[in-house]
Amino acid sequence: MQNNRYDAVVLMNLGSPDSPQQKDVKKYLSEFLMDERVIDYSYIFRFLLVRGIIVPFRTKNSAHAYSRVWKEDVSPLISITMQLQKAVQALVDVPVEIAMRYGNPSVQSAFDAIQNKVPGAKNVLAIPLYPHYAMSSYETAVEQAKEVLKKNNYSFNLEFIPPFYSESHYIDALAESIKPYIAKPYDKILFSYHGLPQRHLTKADPTHSHCVVTADCCNIDSVAHKTCYKHQCFTTTKLVVEKLNIPDEKVENSFQSRLGREQWIPPYTVDRLAQLPTEGVKRLVVLCPAFVSDCLETLEEIAMEGRKTFLQAGGESFELIPCLNTHPDWIKTVASWIQ
Repeated sequence: MQNNRYDAVVLMNLGSPDSPQQKDVKKYLSEFLMDERVIDYSYIFRFLLVRGIIVPFRTKNSAHAYSRVWKEDVSPLISITMQLQKAVQALVDVPVEIAMRYGNPSVQSAFDAIQNKVPGAKNVLAIPLYPHYAMSSYETAVEQAKEVLKKNNYSFNLEFIPPFYSESHYIDALAESIKPYIAKPYDKILFSYHGLPQRHLTKADPTHSHCVVTADCCNIDSVAHKTCYKHQCFTTTKLVVEKLNIPDEKVENSFQSRLGREQWIPPYTVDRLAQLPTEGVKRLVVLCPAFVSDCLETLEEIAMEGRKTFLQAGGESFELIPCLNTHPDWIKTVASWIQ
């Protein structure tokens, strides 16, 4: 097929350590957590917190967690993103590269590859693989790409796909991926989104008076919703539930991967997994729509540790729906954004 709008495409994902060895995990955690959009404190305080407390105490446990999900010589997230790249490449006639916000392959390596494959390239499409806006995910990926572009004087301009939390083809693909798992009896489906400190919501609110401040803020129209992670997560759930006609009483949202002691978006997935069996939920289906590629947070935190928590609390069956990964409808959706 012919495509004249873009000269190349970059699929952007979060990233992973180069190996599950402690030295590589330490390097990755340092890069990730020192990002001012992830831990948005002053540089000095962030440095002391990350290098002096978090990394020294988390590296060993994180390395063990990565070792539990590692596939041969590459992490699941990198492997799946590469598979998506290959599948999308088969449907479009321009080069498709991948870039990680942290670790390898880097944004610069992707841009270099484009410059080599398409000398004189003018328009490149970047697709941050984050359905929802957050400064610690979508925003930091976009800003880093812009910084690398400016620093290296590439010949091309970048255009970014906006957060696609409500995009119809994405919702259709997500719904199709869920269908087989709710065709059999279940008590509840839990939409477990990645967590976020509540102050990130207020910081991203351009009005500085809506998110978290206004009662029922996610359901009251506001310009703040354009950059409100919580609202966008709830919107994804709402659209999927409507698409699949799932009864409201069988649906719940929660937020996982909390770090530190400050207030994050409630309710916390780890708490709900322990509480649901006591509320009569014995057969649970879980999905993690904040991710489009399975990774440590889905495969270890939810599929392994989350399952254990639920079953030990009295649950009887626990099923994790895989991320979109290389679902055929997801591949077609990504390709449609390029064409």
